[in-house]
Formats: sequence, structure tokens, C-alpha cells
Amino acid sequence: MGDRLRAPSMEDLPSHLVLDILISGRLSAVDLACLELTSRTFRENHGLFSKEFRSFVDFAAFRLCQLHPVYASLHFNAQKEALNRCNGNWKRLLRFLQSVEKSSDVVETSAGNQMQIRCGRYHTLLIKDSEVYSCGSSLCGVLGHGPETTQCVAFTCINFPTPSQVVHVSASHNHAAFVTQSGEVFTCGDNSSFCCGHRDTNRPIFRPRLVESLKGIPCEKVAAGLSFTMFLSRQGHVYTCGTNAHGQLGHGDTLDRPTPKIVQLLEHLGSVVHIAAGPSYAFAVCKDGTLFSFGSGTNFCLGHGEQHNELQPRALQSFRRKGIHVVRVSAGDEHVVALDSCGYVYTWGKGYCGALGHGDETDRTTPELLSSIQSHLAVQVCASKRKTFVLVDDGSLYGFGWMGFGSLGFPDRGVSDKILWPRVLDCLRNHHISQVSTGLYHSVVVTNQGQMFGFGDNERAQLGHDSLRGCLKPTEIFLQEIDGIDLVPESAE
Repeated sequence: MGDRLRAPSMEDLPSHLVLDILISGRLSAVDLACLELTSRTFRENHGLFSKEFRSFVDFAAFRLCQLHPVYASLHFNAQKEALNRCNGNWKRLLRFLQSVEKSSDVVETSAGNQMQIRCGRYHTLLIKDSEVYSCGSSLCGVLGHGPETTQCVAFTCINFPTPSQVVHVSASHNHAAFVTQSGEVFTCGDNSSFCCGHRDTNRPIFRPRLVESLKGIPCEKVAAGLSFTMFLSRQGHVYTCGTNAHGQLGHGDTLDRPTPKIVQLLEHLGSVVHIAAGPSYAFAVCKDGTLFSFGSGTNFCLGHGEQHNELQPRALQSFRRKGIHVVRVSAGDEHVVALDSCGYVYTWGKGYCGALGHGDETDRTTPELLSSIQSHLAVQVCASKRKTFVLVDDGSLYGFGWMGFGSLGFPDRGVSDKILWPRVLDCLRNHHISQVSTGLYHSVVVTNQGQMFGFGDNERAQLGHDSLRGCLKPTEIFLQEIDGIDLVPESAE
């Protein structure tokens, strides 16, 4: 009688059903680790798998790694090297893969919020649960709030022409681009160079407008350069529009494009999984890990060892020769930082102020391994004006380069100091950082609990604080929801 009344436990479920639940794709590596700690069912192998898997959870992590698009695209030796980098721990490898994915897209916090932060030159864009908010200077309508708005001292919700769930955003100097869950793309800001993808160049676009020429081409990512824009479709094709004086549109010529046009060379080479736009140059990462660059060769940013412009995508041979599988790249004003499938970081371009992190200010003409932090597993790289951030898998954040109004987040250093080697942001050690973004003179991070910290210049309220002119120390940005519509800072400390 007692057995019939006993509530069913996890131990009563068939093993195949338990495994199906674990590899459904809805659980993170942290979730799996918690399950392993709380239930004997997940902690033991039960003789169901080979002895290389300690537990049910270990095998589930292995299966999830196999299903992950980055790991699945690696050749056998690269897969083995990635696992070795994680000390043979499948859960840590899964955490690395998931962290890389989230740091460049939308972060799911422990509070259940979906967040993405993007810093423009003098403004900041925030996605929170599919709504977009902006603050700072509204140069040419970049904040998306209409012609009457010149500045927002608090994060303010952007209204779209139709109800839209935004899943990706990119911020540039004077224009912005948004991707919705349905794959539609909206843009706003200065369209005098056609960078917003509309033929109307008479006046700025003050509110998000649908890019009509991309109708029927669902997109998943956008990258806004100085006067051009890249669009990545769900099929892995790249489209570009805007200024093309240096070949940054990748079409083999220097003709401007008023509306998005497919980059044909990349279309024939394979599926693109990641894009990045610098001021006048661009990158595309293919599924096989090949990194292509095109546009202005100034400061050696294209990574080919020379400063010639490239009018169409050209593969970086230094990565190819070494069998390095690139997964992410960030294009700064004068330098570049890339991340590979083993969590190693590479930098190249102009080394002024230590932006490359090699302990000097020497330019690097081709990618060079950032050896000082190679013992850490990096999950995100972020470059801007003479500064670089590297986020590692334990949630620690490293910064180096030019302090620039305190935008590196080291309160013990002067606002114009140079940090020549990667240095951890000690004042954020108590927080697990999930994403970082940096503009010209300000930076913002998001933690795994959904907190936001900003530091650097706030002269134009780009940190969302009304009363502060600058933050030398990372300062929490408190957000309060009002009727589920607006976000308003509560305090600055």
C-alpha cells in the first residue's frame, strides 16, 4: 500500500527518457552540474555507457557537445584538442561552447531574462526580453525615438512600427540595426551613405524602419560599420550595403550600394556563421572556421601582412596554415581580436597604447597568439578604440589598452594610462560576467544574474546615469520596470 502511494522519483524513469530530457537543448552546463550534485541518478554511470563517462550527466554533456554547431564543425583532431583544453571535462567544454554562443548573441540570466548589450560611439542599446532600450546621444536619430529626441539620460524603450520581438542588435557611430525573431531587419540613423539600406537619403531615419529589400530573406545577425552594414541570413549568406570606397562591401569593386546585396564570393565558399564590421573593413567567419576579411587594409587590420585594400573576401592564410578554427572576431577602430575553437585569443593591427596586449605598442601585421592569458579559456573578445576586453569561462574579465576616460574599468589607474598586458578587472571579481561591449569612451557588462555595470565617460548619458559625468569604477546600472514599458535608472552606485 505504501509503495503505491509513494510519489514517483527520477530513479523510476526509464534511462532513455532521462537522457532525452538532458539532451533536449534546454539545459545549460551549469544546470547539468546542479543535477549531478542533487540526484544519484545523474551522478552515476549505471553501467549504461562506456567507462570514459563518469555519470549520466557526463554522457549527456558529451551528446550536447556533439550536437553543438561549433563542435560538430570541427575535424577530429580539433575536437580532441578542444576537449583537452577543458581538461577532458565534457561539462566544461559544453560551458565553453554555450558561453561563446551567448556572449555574442542574447544572454539568458539566472533570473530568466534575455539580455544583450551593445555600445555605440556615444550611446548604448539594450535588449531585454525582446524589447529594445537606448540611452545617450541621439546623433542622427540613432536612438530610434524620433526627431524631437536629442539625448536620453535613461534607458528608454524603442517603439517599432509593428509589435516586434528583437533578438539581435548592432550599434555604430550614427546608425543602428535590429533583427527580430521572425528574421526581419529594421534600421535607423543617418542614411546619407545608404548604410541603413534605404534609398531615401534626404534626411535621417529617426525611428526603426523595415529594410524592404530583405523581405523574404530571414536574417539572424547584423553588424554596423561606420557607414556600411552587414546582414547575415539564416541560410549563412552575407548581404552588405552603404559606402564602399575601400571595398568593405566585398563585391569586388568600390561602388556604393543603396540596398543590401549578397556577397557572391562568400555565397559560393560555404555557410557563414559570424560577421563583424570595423570602421571601413569587415570580417566573415565560415562554418569550417575560415576567417575572411575585406575592405581597408590600413593598420594591417585585414591580417594579411600588408596594408592593401581587399575588394572581396580573402582568407587569412596564417590561420589556415596552422589549422586554427576561428569562431568569433571583433573589429576595433585600428586593431582586431579573434577567438578560436580552443579558447585561444589572437590580436593584430595597430598596437598603440597596448591595445594588442603583448606588453608593447608594436603593430602586428598578422594574427599573434595572446600568450599571457593562454592558460585561460576565453569565451568572448571585444575591441574598440585602442582597447580590448577578453572574457574567460569562469566569468572573469580582462582588459588592456588605453584607459580613455576610465573605459577599461581600473579605478587605480589614470584616465589616460596605458595597460600593456591583459589585466583582470578586480572590482568585478565578485560577479560572473556573461557579456561585455565597449564604445569610444565607455563600456558596459552584463552578469549572469542580469545585473549591468557601466564605466567610462557618461558626458552624453551613454551609461544611463542622469547625474554622473563619468565612472572610473564599474558602477551598477539599476533598472526599474514601470508598467512593463520603460526602464529608468534608480541610482548610480
